[in-house]
Amino acid sequence: MHSSVKWSGNKTFLGLSNSGHSVVMDGNGGENAPSPMEMVLLGAGGCSSVDVVSALEEGNQAIAGCEAVLSAERREQSPRLFTKINIHFVVTGTALDEARVASAVKDSLEKYCSVCLMLGKGVEMTHSYEIIAK
Repeated sequence: MHSSVKWSGNKTFLGLSNSGHSVVMDGNGGENAPSPMEMVLLGAGGCSSVDVVSALEEGNQAIAGCEAVLSAERREQSPRLFTKINIHFVVTGTALDEARVASAVKDSLEKYCSVCLMLGKGVEMTHSYEIIAK
């Protein structure tokens, strides 16, 4: 996998992914675009959401929606690393089996999500979920 990041002036950078997609990043605290650290959180939420939705679909669950809400804490001093990240899943559907939702969320963070497994080497990763019947 390859990617590139090109400086566009001031503290704005354009990232080009291996698959040909581009994203603007803002090194000025997210003033004009997501900051690189926000992109890390988005990557964790996206990666684990793919796992949760896939597991529930494979389990024949009538899932209608899935939202990953991430909250993170960072060190005060530089480098401002993440110290804690929680991913809270809000899963919507009809007659969802709570045990399957719990298992899908747990397995994503502990077995399948590459981003979360990588982050978990240095960050306290936790998860939670809620089910909303539709």
